[in-house]
Amino acid sequence: MTRAMKGGVGSFTVPLGNKGVLVSALAIVNAYGDVRDPANGKLVAGCRKSPQSRDLLDTEKAILTQRVTPTAGNTTLCVVATNAKLNKVGATRLAKMAQAGVLRTLSPGHTMVDGDIVIALSLGDLEADMNSLGVAAAEAVAQSILRGVKTAKSMGGVPGLGA
Repeated sequence: MTRAMKGGVGSFTVPLGNKGVLVSALAIVNAYGDVRDPANGKLVAGCRKSPQSRDLLDTEKAILTQRVTPTAGNTTLCVVATNAKLNKVGATRLAKMAQAGVLRTLSPGHTMVDGDIVIALSLGDLEADMNSLGVAAAEAVAQSILRGVKTAKSMGGVPGLGA
């Protein structure tokens, strides 16, 4: 079984209504777990069942059956930025809510060998509801992770598959 998965960088923006509020995410993906498309639950990227195979191993199932032992050196880093007005407490809450996007796409996410993190910042003064911002941030993070692995090029030339 090949454990390595090609990582990548992706971004995505979610507009909120018609007030000009935007929530954007940038993800640098080097996850231990697989990447799933939250729209259909299908594996998009991950490690292969064998070096010769293009079939993806379901890492979460492999961990449960103890067919794979996690190794360190992985992380997915995400930055969420909005033009909505946030103070320090609001930015912290936005980052916490955006974590849902990590868990929608990484399977499993936040393992003991990952350093997955989301930070948030505000670059504006527009008014927006925190719940709306959080939902948008989670979606932006999920889509930026998907874009990161879908556009990554592996040594084999197949986007998203391990080297």
